Amino acid sequence: MTRDLPAPRWLEDYASGEKLGWAQAVMAYADYCGVDGSADDDPEIEERLAMHRPPLAAYASRTGTRRNLAAMQDADWRLLISATGQLRTEGMRYALDNGAWTAFQQGQPFDEDAFVVAVDRLGERADWVVLPDIVEGGLASLEYSLTWLERLRGMPSRLLIAVQNGMQVQDVASFLSPAVGIFVGGSTQWKEETAQAWGSLARRRHCYLHVGRVNSARRIRICAAAGADSFDGTSVSRYAKTLPRLDRATRQADLFAAAHDSLEQAQRATADLCL
Repeated sequence: MTRDLPAPRWLEDYASGEKLGWAQAVMAYADYCGVDGSADDDPEIEERLAMHRPPLAAYASRTGTRRNLAAMQDADWRLLISATGQLRTEGMRYALDNGAWTAFQQGQPFDEDAFVVAVDRLGERADWVVLPDIVEGGLASLEYSLTWLERLRGMPSRLLIAVQNGMQVQDVASFLSPAVGIFVGGSTQWKEETAQAWGSLARRRHCYLHVGRVNSARRIRICAAAGADSFDGTSVSRYAKTLPRLDRATRQADLFAAAHDSLEQAQRATADLCL
């Protein structure tokens, strides 16, 4: 159960409609073009635009090592900043992680206060923000994330729901849109086995798809095959010498990725799917 923590003051202007953020603008555009996910719910609605995803974007955990940061900047990689770490962007594009994975690794409870502070400082201009979740927590994690989805209503940045072991496509689908996407978490084996299914769901709902903890060229290829928009890892943050090999893998497009499927193909791919 979440505590009654105050939301950032700047969020009030977006929630009230006084300010227009990226999320509000993209939803208005998506609604006009029939790509807001409604065509997935109602066959009478026609998609007016073909699905298109930009090249796979790469994020690496924030590091204080200047050499590694310079290598990442030269390769146009981005930072994934943890709410429990130092809240510094180093002048780079970034996304904001909630810190649940770090707490899980350390055997500590999730720090809601740290997450709220991080959203206050960095959430407004983040590429996306991962909603709080419970690592490998199944439907309990989804329920927890949805309480935060409501609390952050009006957020100008894209919000991502972390999918975990035990969740199925139908559990998540109705909450997704161009402004609310998927963060593939869970165990490594489950992540690899279900990535394609989440890719098909992202195609259906026209939502963003990110895959967490990707530290090899093989896993990057799995992300590309699923039609992911981005991935993150720690390898480049620790060892700059691994960047060229991993960066090459991000440039190899998969012509048969789930993102290129028609809406009908994506619907068939996820029909009656039991993860």
